[in-house]
Amino acid sequence: MTLTVAEIEELDRLLEEQRIFRLKKGLTDFTDKTNPNYKELYNAINSQKWGFDENGKPKLLDGYVGAVLEGSSRSGKTWSGVDVIIWLCTEVETNCTINIVRETYAEFKTTLYLDFKQRLDDFNIPNPFHTAQEVKSFKIGKNQINFLGSDKIGKKHGAGSDYIFFNEAMHIPKDVFNQLKMRCNKFWWCDYNPSVTDHYIFDSVIPRPDVTFLRTTFNDNPFISANQRNEILSYEPWLPNSYEVIGSEIFYNGEPISDTNQPPPHPTNVDHGTADEFMWKVYGLGLRGAMKGLVFNNVRYIDEFPDLGYTYGMDFGFTTDPTTLVKYAEDETDIYLELLLYSPTETPEEIDSFLNEIGIEKHLPITADSSDRYTSENNGAVEMVRSLSDLGWSINKVRKKKSVMFWLTSMKKKRINIVKSRLYKEAKKEQENYKMKEINGISINQPEDNYNHFFDGARYAHMSWNEQEYTIHF
Repeated sequence: MTLTVAEIEELDRLLEEQRIFRLKKGLTDFTDKTNPNYKELYNAINSQKWGFDENGKPKLLDGYVGAVLEGSSRSGKTWSGVDVIIWLCTEVETNCTINIVRETYAEFKTTLYLDFKQRLDDFNIPNPFHTAQEVKSFKIGKNQINFLGSDKIGKKHGAGSDYIFFNEAMHIPKDVFNQLKMRCNKFWWCDYNPSVTDHYIFDSVIPRPDVTFLRTTFNDNPFISANQRNEILSYEPWLPNSYEVIGSEIFYNGEPISDTNQPPPHPTNVDHGTADEFMWKVYGLGLRGAMKGLVFNNVRYIDEFPDLGYTYGMDFGFTTDPTTLVKYAEDETDIYLELLLYSPTETPEEIDSFLNEIGIEKHLPITADSSDRYTSENNGAVEMVRSLSDLGWSINKVRKKKSVMFWLTSMKKKRINIVKSRLYKEAKKEQENYKMKEINGISINQPEDNYNHFFDGARYAHMSWNEQEYTIHF
């Protein structure tokens, strides 16, 4: 029997309706193919039980206010976030506002633009991404979805919302994250690849009892393509099944892996030059890892400063960047550092008060920054040094006759030892995030001007320790 053109068109229409029906059904009826990230978000939002406080205002009585999705590349974290937005806008809400936040707005064009373009088509939802070059906001029904770059939110921290999706949250500043959460009426969530080992999300977000947390890997995504899967597997540096992941650590022979406890190498990835421990830990296993391209890799943390003669180095910060004071010593093989100050200070009187408070010896030399890039009320680094000298401190500004890389390379010839003092976390955070610049993924011989306040203070002390001509005396 031959179908007519009209019958074929009707059959196509029915098949399309059936396909969309199954997709929509999958938003609420889960199978073994449902991504665990989607399940986590769906269940967390549905866990909420609302009531009223003593003043008659809405109050969350039980459940979660937010979710943190941590994991490897291609584990379905972001895709699940897009599907949750579609579920909210088609099944739950009729007139809500959803803000999606990334570090910059421009990043949406190569990421979530493409995800929404495909997913709106899948669900046969009106799709602005086919015709507009820029989509800063769009609607699903009467629900408004906004794309926001954290760098442009500014002091007002944006308007209120019903839901917030923080995409790649590692790069969103803490104050922006907190301010936006505070203006969120119903639920927020964030996702990221854990490319650092120290972050405010680890310290002050995940531990909250009203925030749910899930770690996933690419193995949790049944729809990952063979090419994507093989690319991630190419990073594996060790022989498969020769080690095990327990919690957030990798073990070999019953002990955490280290420089002296390494599993056997991967038989092909090493030969092909694709093996990469950092990439595998973060983007393959979804574990937190120190950032690739670190300036200082040969670092250990010690309990106390050794019994050696020492000096001090100081880097100035003013309104936002921290002023750092670093206790410094070195011997033939090692450099020893202890972070003593890590806080913005706008006046020399503030620094004077702190130095006296912690008992810094006035006769010992402090080698300080000489840059006047940052000023506050006409007080730059040079004036800071002059004023502290007038207050009786043996402080001198550094003479920058050789490059930053010359002195960083000089320091890298020795092992760096950092004392686990009260500011240990700040020192560790900088050590694990101070990295070399990259252009198109290729590392160049220049450090990024970020996470360097602790090591700038240490570098000034290293310069004066090795060559006295590198200090300028008042």
